[in-house]
Amino acid sequence: MRFISESSSRGVREQLFDLGGVPGVLWTPEGPAGPRPLIVMGHGGGRHKKDPDIEGLARRLAAECGCAVVAVDVPGHGDRPVDEEFDRIATGNRARVEAGEDLAQLIAEFQALVARRTVPEWRSVVDAVQRLAHVGAGPVGYWGISLGCGLGVPFVAAEPRVRAAVLGLGGASASAGDAARITVPVEFLLQWDDERVPRAAALALFDALGSAEKTLHANPGKHAEVPAVELDSTVRFFARHLD
Repeated sequence: MRFISESSSRGVREQLFDLGGVPGVLWTPEGPAGPRPLIVMGHGGGRHKKDPDIEGLARRLAAECGCAVVAVDVPGHGDRPVDEEFDRIATGNRARVEAGEDLAQLIAEFQALVARRTVPEWRSVVDAVQRLAHVGAGPVGYWGISLGCGLGVPFVAAEPRVRAAVLGLGGASASAGDAARITVPVEFLLQWDDERVPRAAALALFDALGSAEKTLHANPGKHAEVPAVELDSTVRFFARHLD
């Protein structure tokens, strides 16, 4: 892990890093060393590791819950180089949508393809971050909606260190098998008028989760209109499950 820059603001330290070509950012509370809880955050499609929504929630989790929070750019996003294979598939999918094919199914297939690369990358990031003295080997949580859900479901299913997850704005067409292997507590966000993920597919993914403790948070509005009150709920959720 090679650190590129470091800054501090309002009690939270931010460190940009590179891990084997994977660019990331780590937020931690200023003060004593670990161990402390670590939350992995997955950004949405077309966004990046320091998207304002990601950074805002990450800083809250660090300041209010004492957590370390890490986010990385997924292939084809942020500071990652253009991936010719993914770019070709995305271009082809746009043409298929224009020809009338189902958008939700194409998104799910693409996310499943990207997940085959991101899951081992994220597991390596957790390994490296937990070796840092100011993080340590504490409990792990995961937060990711939209693309972050499509990639997060297989990650949570594969990573035994994850003890709780916030997921949502995703459907079951490519994730049901992985979802069934998730047994940790889950808070699941659903936008009732989502124009990108059919309501039935989102409900099917929630139903497929193997967790005995899972809560559905459904709100009116479109895909990008998750209400701010859900951020408060996320903070409370991780405070309960990663103490």
